[in-house]
Amino acid sequence: MKTLAVVAFAAAVTMLSAPASAQFAKPEDAIKYRQSALFVMGQHFGRLGAMANGRIPFDAKAAQENADIVAEMAKLPWAGFGAGTDKGAPTKALPEIWAQQAKFKEHSDKLEADTVKLAAAAKTGNLDNLKTAFGATANSCKACHDNYRAK
Repeated sequence: MKTLAVVAFAAAVTMLSAPASAQFAKPEDAIKYRQSALFVMGQHFGRLGAMANGRIPFDAKAAQENADIVAEMAKLPWAGFGAGTDKGAPTKALPEIWAQQAKFKEHSDKLEADTVKLAAAAKTGNLDNLKTAFGATANSCKACHDNYRAK
């Protein structure tokens, strides 16, 4: 039942994400949207990290559920980085996002691709596969944070 709810939620969010940028009435709405998507993604990614790093026991079913959520959530925040969303609410996003949009898109595309691989690795039920994919995805996250997020 829980898996069905997660899949239904992910499908609904995915359907609504494409026109999301047109739905933001104010820049602060877009900022809150992207921060929320990144927060949820980070929470589920952290659960995978705890398994990959041996802080909690590996649970193949939980890993798959969390990886699927991470892969879906990785599609969402980018609509919240539109023009004019560099100000309007507290944000750690650096101005380089808007000055280097093509490079920022490369980072977001790489993260999305790596999260798909993470979900595929989790589906194998193999901890070593999860560790490898988790490391690659973590590197994608770090690269974006290093270039586009204030410390």
